[in-house]
Amino acid sequence: MSLSAGKLKHMKALSNQEGIIAAAAMDQRGSLQKSIASAKGVDAKAVTPEMMSEFKVAVSRILTPYATAILLDPEFGLDAAKARASNAGLLLAYEETGYDNSQPGRLPDLLPHVSVKRIVDWGADAVKILIYYTPFEDPGVNDIKHAFIERIGAECEFYQIPFFLEFVGYDPKGGNEKGLEFAKIKPQVVIGSMKEFTKLQYNVDVLKVEVPVNAEFVEGSAVYKGEKAYTRAEALAYYRQGAEVATKPFIYLSAGVSNEQFVESLNMAKEAGTDFSGVLCGRATWKEGMPIYATKGVKALEDWLSTEGVKNINAVNAALKGATPWTKKMGVAA
Repeated sequence: MSLSAGKLKHMKALSNQEGIIAAAAMDQRGSLQKSIASAKGVDAKAVTPEMMSEFKVAVSRILTPYATAILLDPEFGLDAAKARASNAGLLLAYEETGYDNSQPGRLPDLLPHVSVKRIVDWGADAVKILIYYTPFEDPGVNDIKHAFIERIGAECEFYQIPFFLEFVGYDPKGGNEKGLEFAKIKPQVVIGSMKEFTKLQYNVDVLKVEVPVNAEFVEGSAVYKGEKAYTRAEALAYYRQGAEVATKPFIYLSAGVSNEQFVESLNMAKEAGTDFSGVLCGRATWKEGMPIYATKGVKALEDWLSTEGVKNINAVNAALKGATPWTKKMGVAA
């Protein structure tokens, strides 16, 4: 596949000299607001936009010296974008937080005051979209999501900015996505989604994907909880299947798991020999800082980020040794 000069320049800004993406993610909105509110013992509405921005600025300023880029949102994250280290590229989210609750299918929506042009004007190097997706959903619902992604891909092509697509699996029947039964079908959900959105019609440049297994259910993993969904050999095979169907570069997201679980998941990706090109790691790095901020304030958060947060991001970075440059997956010169 070819990559335009405009997109190539932005992709280089998001990765290190080896072509590995080691990005931090801080575009959480609704979930961040609820978590801070819960730790404070207040209603979510009591967590003001100023508090949201303050939290994001602290994370951006302290962690981006150790990252190649940071993912933020235009609602509360533009000050944090200005606070990032000079070495770090910028991705901005384009979607509304959460999904449409008024009908089944977890349909996505865009921020009404945002466009790809505005994201470019704010100095971003990439547009990021999150959708909830599973091949097991009603075909009519998935067709709406396919058209949605096609439109955004065309918009990104016009403005020559990379398009990072994140898809998060779910159970259309309402089951527990963290439980054993979903763990058993998670490989089909993740691999099927990778197979779909790697197609050329979507103009996606980088797939931001979940690891295809839940490491807590991999027999013998460092975070194994005792219930088996797969042997380690089966888990590694699922990693390889996902990598084989992806014709675009892909990076792993942490999906809210602990730092220990995410690092173990990356270790399995390397053991499987997958050609993943890095990570976009959010809560696995900084989520333990939320109750600290809520109860002790921003200075305590900064102190925690400077020690434990940096330790967490460095653990993820160490797990990226052996990742594959996105240039190789795209077939462009490094």
